[in-house]
Amino acid sequence: MNGGDFSGQDLASARTLSLRFTRCSFAGADLRHATLDGCWFKFCDFSGADLRGASLRGASLAGCDLRGADLRDADLTDAGLGSVNTGVPSYGLTDITGARFEGACLRDVVAEDVGGWPPGEFA
Repeated sequence: MNGGDFSGQDLASARTLSLRFTRCSFAGADLRHATLDGCWFKFCDFSGADLRGASLRGASLAGCDLRGADLRDADLTDAGLGSVNTGVPSYGLTDITGARFEGACLRDVVAEDVGGWPPGEFA
């Protein structure tokens, strides 16, 4: 899916597996307990989204905005958080500034070139 706007939508308990989302907005969306395993997100906006208890096992988030997202108790096992090579290092980074991760499963998460990732906090 390219350019979908799900901003502010009630997507609680939504289930989708291994889909690709590019430049989609989930800003402020309710994704509590959603199953997004294996999904691929590129340049997507999750700012302020509620992802409490969501499953993002094996998901890839590249160049995404997760500022202020609530990922408490989410399962990010084997997920990848990273950047998109835009040719300019300051662009294309995933930003998790202010995101909440209390109780989240971060087993084997790979985070490279992520803005707002507190050094050593999730190591």
